[in-house]
Amino acid sequence: MTTLSAGPAATAGRGLPRPAEQRWPGLATAPDSPLRAWVAERLFRHAVRDLPVRVLLAGGERLGAGGPGTPVMRVLRPRDFFHRLGADAKIGFGESYMVGDWTASELADLLTPFAARMSRLIPKPLQALRRWVERTQPAAEKNTVHGARENIHRHYDLSNELFSLFLDPSITYSAAWFAADGADLEQAQLRKIDGILDYAGVGQGTRLLEIGTGWGALAIRAAERGAQVTSLTISPEQKQLAEQRIAAAGLSERITVRLQDYREARGGYDAVVSVEMIEAVGREFWPEYFSTLNRLTRPGGRVAIQAITMPHDRMLATADSYSWIHKYIFPGGICPSLESIGRNVREDTELTGAGRRPLGPHYAQTLRLWRERFLANWPRVEQLGFDRTFRRMWEFYLAYSEAGFRSGYLNVWQIALSRKG
Repeated sequence: MTTLSAGPAATAGRGLPRPAEQRWPGLATAPDSPLRAWVAERLFRHAVRDLPVRVLLAGGERLGAGGPGTPVMRVLRPRDFFHRLGADAKIGFGESYMVGDWTASELADLLTPFAARMSRLIPKPLQALRRWVERTQPAAEKNTVHGARENIHRHYDLSNELFSLFLDPSITYSAAWFAADGADLEQAQLRKIDGILDYAGVGQGTRLLEIGTGWGALAIRAAERGAQVTSLTISPEQKQLAEQRIAAAGLSERITVRLQDYREARGGYDAVVSVEMIEAVGREFWPEYFSTLNRLTRPGGRVAIQAITMPHDRMLATADSYSWIHKYIFPGGICPSLESIGRNVREDTELTGAGRRPLGPHYAQTLRLWRERFLANWPRVEQLGFDRTFRRMWEFYLAYSEAGFRSGYLNVWQIALSRKG
């Protein structure tokens, strides 16, 4: 999942004794915008009136249609909460959780009904005003060769130790694929990797290109099958740890890790794989991404990708908007739709579909396990230099993502493609 703002993200885990205002500039003080807050409060009340949740405002007022046993949202500082929503609803809701304006009995359970009604939370007549009031993604976060390196740095180079504390021992940061009779996360991740490698036809003697190294788990699994692997990453910290793990597995002669953007790659390969990397490509670069997959795949070769998707109409409606996820987790990111993937494959490649499978519910389970491990290991995370604002931010990110997959608003697919011989 594959992921902070230039201020908080770049410094949150560096262990520097900096004041909170420097780590999280402007976050502590809620905006002061009475008119916007008034509008935001009325829209929020309208949005939750028929949701199966209980919203308890400080002072005793209750909102929502939930009964006993439904998720509870406690708004501890209503004034600050509504002023943050009024300033920017797509960012303010998450920021309010980060600073403690509101809390929840079980965060993912609460957020799931919101995610299920995402397209209807704002009345349709007001949705036409979106482009006049919503912030758009900054030009500096576009995924050019330089911009992509900066965006990836701000998430994946936070700390290898951080990721190792909530991921499974394979250090795999994408949707797992659970067997029906088990919930072991590491085995589910290896099953997912095997599924992608099977789709790509990877076996003895395969020349494989991996776009997006992660921490080396897929490259190691492919090399164990007898493949010769070239793996590309633009994260220096990932490259360093991946090479250490590859060496420890005794596979350095079979795997080469390059610090290189996919657009700079050359050569021809029997198979190309890319797991949850397309989300960081950027909509305007999708044609180049798919034409690059095509260019690097030999005639008769195969491509396998794993992609997080969203409904096509929602993708179009939110393509240019700047959200909490962009500001704090994945700058420059956008999830494609299945329709947009299909169109780019048809228009920009010689590839044809060879199979696909959905793993959405498996991602919800993966994220739940990550969040449980993150919270259980918080004392060790804190020792790395991350503060409690980061804890609430990361908890919100994982729960928010889980809710997206639980509700069906998001899905994830393994997709097999083949190039004409």
